[in-house]
Amino acid sequence: MKPHRGTLILVLGVLSLILCAPLGVAAWMMGRKDLKLMAAGEMDPSGKDLTNIGRILGIIGTVLLVIGLVLGGLAGMVAVANAVSGKPS
Repeated sequence: MKPHRGTLILVLGVLSLILCAPLGVAAWMMGRKDLKLMAAGEMDPSGKDLTNIGRILGIIGTVLLVIGLVLGGLAGMVAVANAVSGKPS
């Protein structure tokens, strides 16, 4: 049976909210995979709670990353439109 990576996934999930949003994708994907392995009996299930919390934080971090990218893209388009039209932003 493989050892769980719950602590690592939790740390990645927390860091995705505080420091580096792309880590949320890693926490989400790793958490999903590990939870499947735990359900199949191939991984130590003692880290299920940590893994699940890290996965959820990873989802939240990923959603915040996407929102930030969309808002940044919109702000960039507004800035370009203002620059082309000659209006100050």
